[in-house]
Parts: sequence; C-alpha cells; structure tokens
Amino acid sequence: DFMAVTDHGEYLGVVPAMADPASPLSKTETAKIAFGPDRANARDVFTRIGLSFVVGEPIAEIYDHARMDSVWADTKAAADRHYVPGKFTTFAGFEFTAMKVISTEAGAAANLHRNVIFRGAAPDRLFTTLDSTNPEDLWAWMASERAAGRDALAIPHNSNASNGDMFALKTYNGEPISEAWANLRQSNEPLVEITQIKGTSDTHPKFSPNDEWADFERYETFIGSPVKATINEGDYVRKALARGLGIAGEVGINPYKFGLIGSSDTHNGAGSFNEADYFGKFTPETAGAEARGTIPPKGAKTWDGAGADTGQVTTSTQYSASGLAGVWAESNTREAIFDAMRRRETFGTTGTRMKVRFFGGAGITQDMVTAPDLLEKAYAGGVPMGSDLDAGSQTSPGFIAWAMRDPASAPLQRLQVIKVWEEAGVLKEAVYDAACPGSAVPDAKTFRCPDNGASVDVATCQTTEGTAAAELKAFWTDPAFNPAQDAAYYVRVLENPVCRWSTWDAVRNGTLPRPGLPVTIQERAWSSPIWVNAD
Repeated sequence: DFMAVTDHGEYLGVVPAMADPASPLSKTETAKIAFGPDRANARDVFTRIGLSFVVGEPIAEIYDHARMDSVWADTKAAADRHYVPGKFTTFAGFEFTAMKVISTEAGAAANLHRNVIFRGAAPDRLFTTLDSTNPEDLWAWMASERAAGRDALAIPHNSNASNGDMFALKTYNGEPISEAWANLRQSNEPLVEITQIKGTSDTHPKFSPNDEWADFERYETFIGSPVKATINEGDYVRKALARGLGIAGEVGINPYKFGLIGSSDTHNGAGSFNEADYFGKFTPETAGAEARGTIPPKGAKTWDGAGADTGQVTTSTQYSASGLAGVWAESNTREAIFDAMRRRETFGTTGTRMKVRFFGGAGITQDMVTAPDLLEKAYAGGVPMGSDLDAGSQTSPGFIAWAMRDPASAPLQRLQVIKVWEEAGVLKEAVYDAACPGSAVPDAKTFRCPDNGASVDVATCQTTEGTAAAELKAFWTDPAFNPAQDAAYYVRVLENPVCRWSTWDAVRNGTLPRPGLPVTIQERAWSSPIWVNAD
C-alpha cells in the first residue's frame, strides 16, 4: 500500500485560517464576508477565490505565504511520520490546479490539474497557479527542483473535462509542439490518471464506436459547473496515445508517452472505491443517498416531479466509485515505487484491486504462459508495460497479458488488448479480446469472447457469475501487425457486471434507480502501454 495526500496548493490552509478567530486572516474583509455574522455573499467569496487561481491573480489580503508554507511543512511532516518502509509508503505531494476559463458567468473552466509527487525530499515552498497558470512553467520549476536533488513527477487528471487542451496538438500558448517541449513534458509527466471519481478518461463512444465498452462512467460537465463539456480528441487517453505517435514522427519525441494509473480525488478525507459502500466526493454527500441524488427527495417513492440533480459543485450522480493506482516495484519504499512510476510500470483500476501484467517482445513465447517461472522468462525475453520495443521483423512480437481478480470484487469476464496508431493523420484503434473465461476462445472474425452468462438482478443487486474466471492469461500476437507502423498496445480487463453505486442506494431505499443513470457497471483495469517502434 502507498498513498499521497495532494491538497490544492493554491491558498493552502488559508480558508481554514480565515474561519479561525485567532488567526489574523480572519480579520480580512474576505474572511468577514465568508465567515462573519452576515454570510449572505459567502458563495460569491468562494467563487472569487476559485476564479483567482484559475486566472492566476492572487487576492492580496489572503495570499499569505507564511500560512501556506506552514501548512505545506505540516503536510510533509505527516508523510514522513507515517512512512513505514516495506509496509506503508507515503509521499509528499500537492495539486497544481491549472484551468482555462470557459465561462466566468457560469463558473465553467477546462481542467488542466496535475498532482505533483516528490520522490523523497520536497521544497519549502510550492509552485502553484498563483505563480503561473501555465503547466509548462510548472515543468520548468520541477526541472529546477530536480537539479537541486528533489525529484518529482506530475500526473494530469480529468482530461475528460479539459476542452481538448490536456493532450492538445499545440502548446499551452498555442505554439507548435517542438522537440524540446515534447521532451520536457515526457520527462515531467510519465503518468496519466485514466480513471478517478470524476469519471473515466480512456475513450468516448464518439471516438470508439466499435468498442462496446467505451460508454463507461462519463463525466459530462466542466468541473465546478453545470455547463456541458465539449468532446474533443485531446480529452482522452486513447486518442492521446495515437496523437503522441504522430507527433513523435514529426519532432522525434513522443510527448504523450505515458503510463496509466487510477486515483480517487475525493474531498472528504477518504477514497470511496466500492460500489456497494460508496459515500461520495464531498462531505455533505456522506449524509446519505438523498444528499447524493440517487433516491427520490423528501421520502417520495417515485421519481415523478423530482427536480434536477444539482449536487455538490456539479451533479453528484456523475461521480464514480474510483479509482486506484497499481505499481510493480521491487519493494514497498518511496524509491522503488517512485522509480517504477517513472518507468511507467503501472496500471489503473476503477477501485477493484485486481492485478494486471503485460509483457511484449520477440522473446515472448506461447510456452511461457504456463511456465512456473513466467516472470523471470518474461523480463528476460521481453519488456514490461511502460516500455519500448523495436518491431525487429515482419512478424508481430509476442505479448503476454495476465490479470488476477480481486477476491473481494467480481470475477473476470474478459482480457483485452487495445491497439492504437496514427495513419495519414487519422487516429486509429482496434480492440481484441485476448482471453475468455473457461474453455471459450475469441471468435476468429470478431475477436470477441462469447457471452459468459453473467447477469445482475437489479432489484436486489445479486449477481450470477456464469463462467467468469479468477485469472485470465494469454499469449497474443497482433493479427494486423505492420512492421513499418508505430503502434501502442495496452491491456484492459473487465470484471462481470455489478450494480452501480447509485443502484445500490436505490435498492436499499426500496425505490427504482434514478432515471438516466447506468444501472450496472463493469469494473475494469488498464495496463500501461507497450510502444512498438517501426523498423
């Protein structure tokens, strides 16, 4: 187990101090409006605070560096205090809350947030959007910290609400991507969150119409706003992986060569990963299902006449019980885990604790699947997830995809390999089932496993497992391999369907699920890619 608590760096610790009568910050005009006897305009104050770090213009009277530095020192001390090498690893970290304004009136902004994680030692003062809203300036600061012996990496999240800017074809300021820019991004951002409480950023049905599982936990508004988010290729991981290949062909370096993780992003002190035990993103939602918007209000038994879900910040029902980061490291220590993250030997899950392995190479062979020393042979004959391969020949390299279930979650339904590439400026993909449960095999034409008979009784949330598996493992080669074409491959593993958390709320309440929400979901995990470079 490992963890980082990444509070927003902007005004770190300032708002609690504004509410503390013993603090000088409580005497400011901003604090008096927010926490004084007359709080009629309190919401406007917090909107103004949020807008100030979105646009990078500090509110002078509450921009208290001494307070922020002190709380950051406490954060670092807490991480050090709870670090038990070999048992529980803690990292110091913070969130760089970069955004681009979409609508000031509606409070809508495109998300460009990053979580910054330090390998060990961390500086005394953070770099936040109150210093610069440009993530490229954050990378430059990180490079200077690295030169001073304080290594760090930044992990973007919620690209699904970025208005196309997270994985854009130009820099933050609209300039063409250069080799230097691509190198700076790759060296500072080796990972991306593919899933978290504000939805999943793998892909969208608009871009993956032949992927039956693309319509999953969609977060449909800009963060902090009811405004519908746009849908752009620059918002999603799968498209970004293909874009990166095209950019590499132009400038020589792939800026979007990243590994995949999941994370929580809750604001109530604990992750909420289990569909059956979900309690929300914000503290008010922990009050119960009505606060989360998943049962009819005021004791009603039907949804007739129920109003819109306004929730906390944005519609609560969009939030997901997600996600977790998996790392293959030699030991449970800061150094080993951080180094594994930097080399991208990582995977992400939607909250399930399944384990995923992925290897590729000319030396990966069919007989390894059943070998007792599979891992030793796979590392010796190929590369793990997060690595590069040279095409090397006219035939596809061998891949081994391997997943093990979480015994506390649903069993596994299918193991897939997803391939992405760019061809004549068009971003392309293919989804292959590589392993099916029981004795079933993927269809030779559709590359899909047959239905395994799993089902969910949505009246009780009881499940039927069918022929689902505790483990799926396969040797796989690309049936459409082209040695002259750069490509990226990653694994996706799907569990059997279960009730979504919102359905669990409804079942416990004896009412129907809220209309318009998915009734069931399939928990899943994604490996980091392996990149195969053309001859």
